[in-house]
Amino acid sequence: MSGLLLLGFLGVFLVLGLPIGFAVGLASAASLLLRLPADPALTTVAQRMATGLDSFSLLAIPFFVLAGEVMNRGGVARRLVDLGQVLLARLPGSMLYVNVAACILFGAISGSAVAAAAAVGGFMLPLLEARRIRLEDGAAVNIAASTTGLLIPPSNVLIVYSLASGGVSIAALFVAGYGPGLLLGMLLTVAIAILAKHRGYAASAAEEGSALLPTLLSALPALGLIVVVMGGIVSGIFTATEASGVAVVYALALALFGYRELRLQDLPKLFTDAACTTGVVLLLVATSMALSWVMAFDRLPQLVASSLLGLADSPALVLLVINVVLLLVGTFLDMTPAVLIFVPIFLPVATELGIDPIHFGMIMVLNLCVGLCTPPVGTVLFVGLGVARIPLLRVLPPLLLLYGAMILALVLTTLFPEISLWLPRQLGL
Repeated sequence: MSGLLLLGFLGVFLVLGLPIGFAVGLASAASLLLRLPADPALTTVAQRMATGLDSFSLLAIPFFVLAGEVMNRGGVARRLVDLGQVLLARLPGSMLYVNVAACILFGAISGSAVAAAAAVGGFMLPLLEARRIRLEDGAAVNIAASTTGLLIPPSNVLIVYSLASGGVSIAALFVAGYGPGLLLGMLLTVAIAILAKHRGYAASAAEEGSALLPTLLSALPALGLIVVVMGGIVSGIFTATEASGVAVVYALALALFGYRELRLQDLPKLFTDAACTTGVVLLLVATSMALSWVMAFDRLPQLVASSLLGLADSPALVLLVINVVLLLVGTFLDMTPAVLIFVPIFLPVATELGIDPIHFGMIMVLNLCVGLCTPPVGTVLFVGLGVARIPLLRVLPPLLLLYGAMILALVLTTLFPEISLWLPRQLGL
């Protein structure tokens, strides 16, 4: 009953329109106040929020956010779009494929789906209109493709998953993300091929290929950040947290002295914006950690685990149930609180059935990526619609095809663990 009250409070606060961080924190406090005096209840919530942020791994989040802001405003998105445009010019509806490629590359640098949707979409949509590609098709592809950056490292949500899971290796999670992330990107291109054939889109002019070398040389420094960050983590030169600091230094040097599209006087506003984004994320982390403690106090994870394990002893069937629950959760709850709330509930079930925590992390993040593109709360969905200045109903028909590609990627990742685990095992992670 106490667990139901906790979830009930959370649902009521969300329906009332409170920001998610405040809704989660207030639900935690309200649930404890029903059973404890005010002083210990509120002190416990405050203490759990503070200790939830007392983690060295979480230092990576503000640094990766800052690196993403620098790369976003330093001309990186445009150069990645140019590179994709040259490489994929001969495909029908080529700019839609370019959008996927640019989102994969930019996501691998920024680690943020929202940043990819805003930055890449801002450059891509005018180019799409110039090529007579429907705006709703371009917006739908931009929305779906932006989520690839949450799987392909560096990814802030994988850092949060590591924290919520009790210490799964961030390096292993980062490396594991390449398999599902690239699978998602490939399936999105298949959906685009179907869409392009249906719309009758033509290929671009072949002469664009002549600009390959200068365009590639211009984009190489930006792509170098991926090599530096992931190479350093995998080789053991630095940890994921230290890599985030290296990423900031590299990004600042490239934006200020390489591309020269960022000036010193731009830095105060850039730092302020990065701090605001970080504050939102860390407030969600703090309040969600308090909620997780209250759920553990109510023995909610054990109750859910026993119910699911009593339902079936087949890992595939249990994962199917978990996936359906997470797909529903993702439609109204943002990714960070969803990870922090539901990992303590579902991960014990998965490990009891012999499912690797790294594999389960990929399933969970990919599942919640669908929620980011789904109304009513899909953050990436509404950023993509805002960039395109287009209503939701207009973009839904092409987006449904892309939903199908995302669900197929989720099913394959769920049923075939090696998609996630092969690369970490090869690297000894």
